[in-house]
This record gives sequence, C-alpha cells and structure tokens, in this order.
Amino acid sequence: MSNMIRPADPADAPRIFALILALADYEHLLDAVDATEEMISDALFSPNPRLFCDVAEQDGQVVGLAVWFYNFSTFRGRHGIYLEDLFVEPEHRGKGLGKALLHRLAQRCISEGLARLEWSVLDWNEPSIAFYKGLGAELMEEWTICRVSDQALWRLAGHGPYTGHPEVDAKA
Repeated sequence: MSNMIRPADPADAPRIFALILALADYEHLLDAVDATEEMISDALFSPNPRLFCDVAEQDGQVVGLAVWFYNFSTFRGRHGIYLEDLFVEPEHRGKGLGKALLHRLAQRCISEGLARLEWSVLDWNEPSIAFYKGLGAELMEEWTICRVSDQALWRLAGHGPYTGHPEVDAKA
C-alpha cells in the first residue's frame, strides 16, 4: 500500500468535490452545501487562487483532503494557515493520512515563517477532538465563532431583498 500527500491539481476537482460532500454528510450538514464542483474548481485552480488543497492518495486513489487558505494574525504580525476542511474517507482512516495532511501544512507554516495553523471542529465530534489533542492541538474554548451570511449579510451590507441566488442578488 503506497500513501502520498500532494498538492491538488485540476484533474482532482471531481474527487475533491465528492469528498467535500462526504464531509458535509458526515457532519450532518449536507443541506447546507450550495457549492458546485465548478465553484470549487474555480476557487482552487484560478490564475490567482485564494484557496488551496492538498490531497491524500492511497494506491493512486484520492481518499482524503486538506482545504486551506492563508489568514493573518495582527497580534503575531504574521500570516498563518486556516484549515477549512480535513477529511479522510472512513475506510481509509487510521492509516496516518490525516496526520500526514496536517504534517504537510505544519511544514508549510515552518518553511514560510507563518505564525500558526488553526481550524475549527464541531463540539460533538469526539473522535476528531481526540485526534487533534493527540497531535498537540489546543482547543480554544473561550473563543466563539461569529458568522453573518445569507439574508443577515445582505442586511448588514445595506442591500435590497435577499433571494438566495447570488447571481441575482449581486445585481440587486
């Protein structure tokens, strides 16, 4: 069995999207997905991407991913990496692929002089929490994520009615 971690390439887009859907299903959030394969592909493989992805391969098949982007800490005065999604198919877990994906991101942080690597985990996801703690991750329990999206985002921006269709709403 051969394992490899590598940067995603455009040919991986269908598989990346399938893994994103599998993650959403695992997190009981499949109904929250309105992204399309094309949207994800455009975000990852545009001429100047702001989103990046490493994939985990086992015997030449993509079975996991780490989707990430750069963030910035004003307190530290340096960029960091925010891991948006980490997912390995259930049947391929326990083989070191998730750890290898995180290892690759940690190496990137060190080589680029970045301040930190961070991500969020659902509070009910005990297997992942235990995994992350085992790697030395500190759970930042005193921080609460705030999010403004959809209709609330449109209200905050002072735009007109929100229809739920970004291409229509952008013209409103």
